[in-house]
Amino acid sequence: MHKDIEQFLRIEEGDAEVLMGDSEDKLIFVRQASDDDAIFVPSGKWHNIINKGNKPLKLYSIYAKPEHPHGTVHKDKAESDMAHHDHE
Repeated sequence: MHKDIEQFLRIEEGDAEVLMGDSEDKLIFVRQASDDDAIFVPSGKWHNIINKGNKPLKLYSIYAKPEHPHGTVHKDKAESDMAHHDHE
């Protein structure tokens, strides 16, 4: 779990099980992932990626602070620019 950081993972090669949830003991979101799949982990979500194949799981991960609050929708670029300006 990363409190203030979002995570993007991409499976390059292999088969994985993706688990996420609101607490360490309740990872109720379960999906299968394999070659070329992408996984987004929102900040604050507990998560685990488990190798389910018979070969090494190859993936990469990018970590970043959230740019917009969860659920943000902008009608157009001008509205997005105004919101971004307010956070600087």
